[in-house]
Amino acid sequence: MNNHSLAPGLPDDVHDSQQAFRAVLDALARPGQDRLIGPALPGVALGGALARLLLSLSDDETPVWWQNAALELPMWLRFHTGAMMAERADAASFAVFTDIAQGFALSDFAAGTAQSPEFSTTLFIELPSLADGPALEWHGPGIETVQRVGLQGLPDDFWTQWQANHAAFPQGVDIVFTCGEQALGLPRTTRVRRLEGV
Repeated sequence: MNNHSLAPGLPDDVHDSQQAFRAVLDALARPGQDRLIGPALPGVALGGALARLLLSLSDDETPVWWQNAALELPMWLRFHTGAMMAERADAASFAVFTDIAQGFALSDFAAGTAQSPEFSTTLFIELPSLADGPALEWHGPGIETVQRVGLQGLPDDFWTQWQANHAAFPQGVDIVFTCGEQALGLPRTTRVRRLEGV
């Protein structure tokens, strides 16, 4: 595939990347509150939020692991940002999930160390909806009292895995859920209470 056939990147590289960066920081600082990232990009087989976040956050020092590594997406991201494809999940700075029904293990990814917890993987998980799923209550830093969340499409064992991830703090992964133009942050500091037996 030559560079001429790759989909374009951000329409306004500086402005759009700054906007996406600020929005995702706010999403992680206020867990459970969705934030507008931006519309879909022409020719890119990802939701607008996910595509824009990858273009804004990755570079040649942030290897990306792909759940479904269709050749054109890793090549597209590498062309625009320099980000290499991570061969192993635990070597990735970012991980991209676009078919959550396949299931996965949070423990496969880098959790950082007690001395350097920042060297962990951030997971980007594209969902069918950021609302109308099983009822959850989120608690923790950035949440005044309680945040009600209802994410659709997560595997049955996801929240059991999340409890183990949270318990490992300060180590652990952080997650950004996306759907269309929106993103919602779930940092490792957030405690989740399931209300409907999910």
